[in-house]
Formats: sequence, structure tokens, C-alpha cells
Amino acid sequence: MNPPTDTFEDFFAIVRRLRVDCPWDREQTHASIAPLLVEEAYEVKEAIEDNNDTELKKELGDILLHSVMHSVIAEERGAFDFNDVVKFISTKLVHRHPHVFGDTSVKDAGEVSENWEQLKMKEGRRSLFENMPKALPALQRADRVQEKASKVGFDWEKPEDVWKKVEEEMEEMHEAVRGGEREKVEEEFGDLLFALVNYARFIGVSPEESLHRTTNKFIRRFQHIESRLLEQGKTFKDVDLEQMDAYWNEAKRGEHEGG
Repeated sequence: MNPPTDTFEDFFAIVRRLRVDCPWDREQTHASIAPLLVEEAYEVKEAIEDNNDTELKKELGDILLHSVMHSVIAEERGAFDFNDVVKFISTKLVHRHPHVFGDTSVKDAGEVSENWEQLKMKEGRRSLFENMPKALPALQRADRVQEKASKVGFDWEKPEDVWKKVEEEMEEMHEAVRGGEREKVEEEFGDLLFALVNYARFIGVSPEESLHRTTNKFIRRFQHIESRLLEQGKTFKDVDLEQMDAYWNEAKRGEHEGG
């Protein structure tokens, strides 16, 4: 007979049983399933972007499974249990929202965010960037670093000033390219990207999402080229760049007409 599946207690019992009776689940460790948790987080993000509530419900369940599985594994080795996880996050939320659970007053979300960073420093952190995952996508990590620095006043005043910095970094990159030293080129290219991320923040654009959408757009248009070649029974060896550009522009026109 199948076990009950209606409550959180039922779910927890299922996970505990898997750790005992399923050979695969029994072998898993924090390290072995960590990459899967990252993958599940991206699937949640994709469901949100697609406005797909059905998929979002499923993917949030997968995230919950990972939270419980990690807690059960930790409990088995005597480190902590799920109740400790809940208590810790609840205590942190109360502490970092004194404008809700205390007497602090705030005027807007920006001030809430500033207070959040200050409270984290009071908790014993020696740097704004402690506990920031090094494995974050590079554009997203740069954006978060700049955002955190801005919360304590280390920031440009106007978008125009940031753009001047972009132009300055672009010229330095060109100079490095002319010099031909690969290490210097990589350094200056990184500086240029960092400056562009900063400018994106000033004009209210997510660099990670912008590049993601542009990459998807490139894929759509390139797939149109592939489709047109397939229709004609041709391969890339049968056409030149001029013909591929014609199909590319055809795809662009289709997007504009469809929009």
C-alpha cells in the first residue's frame, strides 16, 4: 500500500524511508546532490520566466525535496535536523526585519535593503562579500558585488559618469589588444565587462537576464537559418555567409512583424 502524501509529515516520512530502502538515495551525500540543487534552482527560474504555474509547483517541490534530504543526511550524522533549519531561518528573518517585528521605521524598500546589509555586518561579518557564492554566474556575481558596495555609499552618482568609465575601459582594452599580451587583454576585457554591469545597474537593467535573452534571440534566428537550409535540402557547406545573412535578416523581419 502506498504511503499517505497529504501533509509535510507524510513527505518527511517518505524521504526518511527513501534513505533506508532506496539504494540510490541511501548512497547520496551533501556533495553528491549539491550540483542537482543548483540545476533545480535554474528550473524554478525557467518556470517563473515562462509564467508556468504547473511547472513552478513541480520545481518548488524539487527544491523542498533537496532541503529535506540535506536535513535528513545532516541528522543522520548528528549535525542538525530540519527543526534547526527552520528555527535558524525564522530567527534570522525576525532579526533582519526590525521594521516589521520591532520599532524601526523605514520609508521604502531601498532603506530596508540598506538596513539588511548593516545588520549582517553587526552579526560579525568582516566583509560585505562574506558568504557570497564564488560559483555564481560571473555577470550576476559582478552585479551583486556592485549592489552591495552601493548600499554603503561606494558608488557613482550619475549614469553619465558610469558610461564615461565604460568608454575609458573600452579604450584600455583596445590598447591591450594592440599590445598583443593575452593576460593584459583578458584583464582589460574583464574591466570592461565589470563597467558595463555597473552601467546596467544604473539604468535598471539586469545584465544576466539581458545576455540570456540576447543569447536566446541568437539561437532562434540561427535555427531559422537551419530550417531554411533543411527546406531546400542544403547544408552549411552549400551556402556562403551572404546567403546565411539573408536568412538571418528574414528571421529578424519575422520577429518584428510578429511583434
